[in-house]
Amino acid sequence: MNDRLERAAAILRRHAGERMKRDLPLAPLTTFRIGGPASIYLEPDSGSDLEACGEAVGDTGIPYLVIGKGSNVLVADEGFPGLVLRLGRGFRWSARDGDVVTAGGSMPLPALAGIALRHGLAGLEFGVAIPASLGGAVAMNAGAHSGEMSHVVETVTVFLMDSGNTTTLQPADLGFSYRHSGVPKDGVVIGAALRLGPGDTAGIRSRMDAAKDWRRRTQPLAEPNCGSVFTNPAGDHAARLIDAAGGKGLRVGGAVVCRKHANFIVANPGATAADVRALIGRVQALVEASSGVRLQTEVRFAGGAKDAV
Repeated sequence: MNDRLERAAAILRRHAGERMKRDLPLAPLTTFRIGGPASIYLEPDSGSDLEACGEAVGDTGIPYLVIGKGSNVLVADEGFPGLVLRLGRGFRWSARDGDVVTAGGSMPLPALAGIALRHGLAGLEFGVAIPASLGGAVAMNAGAHSGEMSHVVETVTVFLMDSGNTTTLQPADLGFSYRHSGVPKDGVVIGAALRLGPGDTAGIRSRMDAAKDWRRRTQPLAEPNCGSVFTNPAGDHAARLIDAAGGKGLRVGGAVVCRKHANFIVANPGATAADVRALIGRVQALVEASSGVRLQTEVRFAGGAKDAV
């Protein structure tokens, strides 16, 4: 076993005891339901847990990965050869002060949208259709139905793995753009304050119901997938380009381009992460040959040669 992994595991074991896991399967923690294990896994419940993670990474140089609800990640079949963090219950909380809703990084975005509804606060209706944690949604500036996190974020609290410090960032610090934020590369989003506005409860509920209904009608909710695979090119939609290129139903092994929504890849029984990676490449080549557009991936790739210890 790699000595650096052993040293990192020893640091975390001293701090977290049996809460630190070795070789934990990651497939059940992702919406794709495929991929290998995490060499080291911990669900931090406090700032001291995160500080121990920073110490383990800083002392050994092992790679690390932060996952939330696992809806935008493809873990390699070999797994992730480092530390995987998933914020625990200590970061699942919410509070309200007037029009501002503050919450921890592991709070599910749909649940937070429901809290806003109960308080008659508008602006987060789009979040009901996004299967992400607040931390992950902020980090990638998640959005749907003409709304996105940059429209409502007031402040973001970030733990910096390299220094072990916690800092508060303003929207101007974050450089939000389409499916992107300027959260530091070593930053773990542990909380955020969202500025919403008073609204009619019936209208808020109606918009949320419409978003949920649209998702049910257009997306393969009952099948393993990661959400949108590709970002939309400027002025167009990845799904339209894939459909126009004849990509619906394209298959590699157990991975197939969804016929219901062409920007989704479904992992059928027996599918591997390698199947999905190969299919992504085939779709990119097909669309580029058809339209001249090179689709860019929205899904994150974790593990493989780039993360080797």
